[in-house]
Amino acid sequence: MQDERLSLIFTCCHPALAREAQVALTLRAVGGLTTTEIARAFLVPETTMGQRLVRAKRKIRDAGVPFRVPPEHLLPERLDAVLAVLYLVFNEGYAGTSAGRLVRGDLCEEAIRLAKLLAVLMPDEPEAMGLLALMLFHDSRRSARIAADGTLILLEDQDRSLWNRERIAEGDRVLSRARGLGTYRIQAEIAAVHAHADRPTDTDWPRIVELYDELVVLAPSPVVELNRAAAIAMADGPDRGLTLIDRIEGLDDYYLLHAARADLLRRGGRHTEAAASYRRALELATNPVERSFFERRLAEVG
Repeated sequence: MQDERLSLIFTCCHPALAREAQVALTLRAVGGLTTTEIARAFLVPETTMGQRLVRAKRKIRDAGVPFRVPPEHLLPERLDAVLAVLYLVFNEGYAGTSAGRLVRGDLCEEAIRLAKLLAVLMPDEPEAMGLLALMLFHDSRRSARIAADGTLILLEDQDRSLWNRERIAEGDRVLSRARGLGTYRIQAEIAAVHAHADRPTDTDWPRIVELYDELVVLAPSPVVELNRAAAIAMADGPDRGLTLIDRIEGLDDYYLLHAARADLLRRGGRHTEAAASYRRALELATNPVERSFFERRLAEVG
C-alpha cells in the first residue's frame, strides 16, 4: 500500500530522532501546522519548538533517511510516534490554535484518513484501532460544536440530534477490534460513553472516572489528571474536582486548566474566584472562538 503522506510520516518518525522531534517534524511537514501551533501542542515556547524543528530537519538530511514506509519488521519501532502524530494532527483540527474558526475539518478528515490507512497497514495493532475509534467518536460531534454565529457550544449544551450516528457506529465497530490495554483504547472508551448518552444527564460519569483511573496509571500526565479531575467533579460535585485540580503541577500556563477551574467555581456559585480563573484562561488562550466563549462566561460571573 502506498501513500505519500503516510510515507512522509514514517520518514519523519525515524528512530534516529528523539520522540518529540519526530512528532513535531511530522506535524510541520504533514499536518501543515505552524511552529506556533506545534509549540502549543507540546506546551513549550515557540522559540524552543523552532529550534527543535531546525535540528530535526538537519538530522533527517544528514542521516540520509529514505522517503518510504519501512519494511514490515521495522514498523513497530515507529508506531508509537506515528500514532502520536496522527493524534495531534486530529486535535489541532478539532480545536485549532489560532485559526479564525475553532474546527478545521480538513485536518480532522486527513487525520482520520491516515489513521484508516495505518489500521490497514497494521491490522493486528490494537492501538491503531483504538486511535481510529477515538477520532471517529470525537469527529461525530464536529457539526454540533459550533453555533450558526460561530460561537462555541460545550458538550453538555450540544444538540445531540446533530451528532453523526454513522461515525459513532463506525467507531463502535473499530473499537470492538482494539484488544488489550492501551491509552488510545481507553480514551476511545471514554469517548464512546459520551457518544451513547442521548442526554447529558444520561452520561455514565462513574464509568468515565473508572476509565480515567486506568488511564492515569497507564499514561500518567498532568493533562490526564486534569481530565480525571473534571470527570470526578461531574460524578461527585465541583468541590471534589477543584481539590484535585489545585493539586496538579506543571500546568500553570495551560489555559484549559484555568478554564476547567473557572467552570467548577462557577458551578459552585463562587463567581469572584471563577472570574479570576476565566481572566487567566483568556490571557493564555489563542483561538478567537474560545477566547470569545471565555469572555462571555466572564461577563456572566463578573
